[in-house]
Amino acid sequence: MTAASEIAGGRSAPEVLAWSRTCLDPALRAAVDTLPGALRQIAGYHFGWWDADGKAIAAAGGKAIRPALVLLSAEAVGGDPTEAVPAAVAVELVHNFSLLHDDVMDGDRTRRHRATAWAVYGVGPAILAGDALLALAFDVLAGCGHAALQEGGRLLHGAVQDLLDGQSADLAFEARTEVDLRECLGMARGKTGALLGCACALGATFGGASWDRVGRFREFGERLGLAFQLVDDLLGIWGDPAVTGKPVHADLRQRKKSLPVVAALTSGTPAGRELAALYSGAPPSGTDLVRAAELVDAAGGRDWSQAQADDLLGQALHHLRAAHPVAAPAAELTGLAGLVTRRDR
Repeated sequence: MTAASEIAGGRSAPEVLAWSRTCLDPALRAAVDTLPGALRQIAGYHFGWWDADGKAIAAAGGKAIRPALVLLSAEAVGGDPTEAVPAAVAVELVHNFSLLHDDVMDGDRTRRHRATAWAVYGVGPAILAGDALLALAFDVLAGCGHAALQEGGRLLHGAVQDLLDGQSADLAFEARTEVDLRECLGMARGKTGALLGCACALGATFGGASWDRVGRFREFGERLGLAFQLVDDLLGIWGDPAVTGKPVHADLRQRKKSLPVVAALTSGTPAGRELAALYSGAPPSGTDLVRAAELVDAAGGRDWSQAQADDLLGQALHHLRAAHPVAAPAAELTGLAGLVTRRDR
């Protein structure tokens, strides 16, 4: 257990995630079970519940960080986390809708050490399964009967629009030779920050918080989400496949304009210029991938990204403290935030 995952006087971050899974999984499975047969099959495979033939297995289904943020945020404002379970389910469904579509758009054939859904079932069926999860997310919220469901629906809708805008920008960047850091950071705020911010805001809303406190939790989650994306981008270049579930240098192979890459490309350094030349040709492979990673590092992209992630974590925790949260769940949120930004250590 790392120092970042230890919480004095409370549960460790892994323990929090296990608790969140216990709260989430029965309701998530019940929701997915309402899908039509073929879509249910693909969704269950994607979640790691069964193999391609529908045989029950216990594959990795992700850490479920976003649902944990929902439940802890509800508790941190003095609410009952069990009442926020529908919101946690909705957020997890939206997240996995985005993953199913991301894998298709990026051409990724591996996720969580298994073949991606589109690689098993085809592109069209995987897209439809993602669409089904998105629709199901709003159905879960609408049917929960909670007093905050109307405001919760608005929060989730706004986050989905931001997520789609961020993903659209990410795709557009791949066809452009020049992308500046401001644009790239804006893309990441939408692609990742919006849903983590929504998770925390939903939890606080379902916990009965005032709008001012909800706003603080949203700011906490959005900054944590951007830090999460920075770390994810670092893992996309240098991550251990045993941690990421994807091949090493995966993002470089696709010539993605990730944050470390854009920081390097805009650095004005010889390494940055060499990287730009390498990115302008055919997709790198073999020794070119190794060289591209070296150039990102030499141009300062790696150090800049980690420093930004650390700074954003500090900002996130400032907003959390400003919300005057209940001490124990606040400590657990702090521990979870540390884990999120140190996933490779």
